[in-house]
Amino acid sequence: MKNFAIIGVGGYVAPKHLKAIKDTGNKLVSAYDISDSVGIIDSYFPNADFFTEQELFDRHCTKIKNTEDRIDIVSVCTPNYLHDSHTRYALRLGCDVICEKPLVLNPWNIDALQRVEEETGHTVNNILQLRLHPSVIALKKKIDEGPQDKVYDVELTYITSRGKWYYTSWKGDAKKSGGIATNIGIHFYDMLVYLFGDVQENVVHVSSHDRLAGFLRLKKARVRYFLSINANTLPASIAQQGQRTYRSLLIGTETFEFSNGFNELHTESYRKILNGEGFGLDEVRKCIRIVYDIRNAKPIGLVGDYHPMAKLPLEPHPFGWPF
Repeated sequence: MKNFAIIGVGGYVAPKHLKAIKDTGNKLVSAYDISDSVGIIDSYFPNADFFTEQELFDRHCTKIKNTEDRIDIVSVCTPNYLHDSHTRYALRLGCDVICEKPLVLNPWNIDALQRVEEETGHTVNNILQLRLHPSVIALKKKIDEGPQDKVYDVELTYITSRGKWYYTSWKGDAKKSGGIATNIGIHFYDMLVYLFGDVQENVVHVSSHDRLAGFLRLKKARVRYFLSINANTLPASIAQQGQRTYRSLLIGTETFEFSNGFNELHTESYRKILNGEGFGLDEVRKCIRIVYDIRNAKPIGLVGDYHPMAKLPLEPHPFGWPF
């Protein structure tokens, strides 16, 4: 049994980590978050120590280093821009790390983390759960065993509606979240390079506060994509059903279905990591580079091979844009 700590236990994704720690037979001994709305801990580890100040959390973690409650692994579930610093902290505390995606916002941050790994002798693993989805595993096998010179035509559409709260939160600040590509798209970009190989061309057609459309030329695929947090971009048939999320992946003329099967992927990620089969720093480098390049690209407009939904009319920022 491993002893865990969580940094960011009050966040949206933390319950998945709490469940994964419990389901893999391990124990949460300590947790930290600036918010004290963390009653969900009671459903998993009611005896875990909890802190709302990092200094007190750090003192506690240091105090128990030489006891049976010493922390083996720290799970990082904080806002995106803090992942790097909290991962460094955990490594220097003498722990291995499981970090939510995105691991970092900039490619060079990975190099710095590798140096800290070398200094401390501890390791970082990232949650890249789509690689463990049964449908993705089956598709990768099909592609790897198929014609090696085949280039697939792929169209990715992902709309996950967000309300006005999004723009007030850290997620609406691209400097903190990395923007839409990083915040809601990072695991899809990782899946795409995992399936179809390295990036050869990265073009952005449309980029605004609520949507992103572009084109990726990969080794084995031409990918048009559209990501959005605006409910007004949902297909009419989906909106009429009262749904606020739409996920579609077309490969040629075939629809790749992976809407289900997500519930246990964090637990499966933990099992793999604990068995020494996790995704380390080098595994995340490609998707971090993709979203960094997208964030810093100048959109070219409706030119070339663009996603059909890129033509949807843009809407103003709900609080005024730019600020």
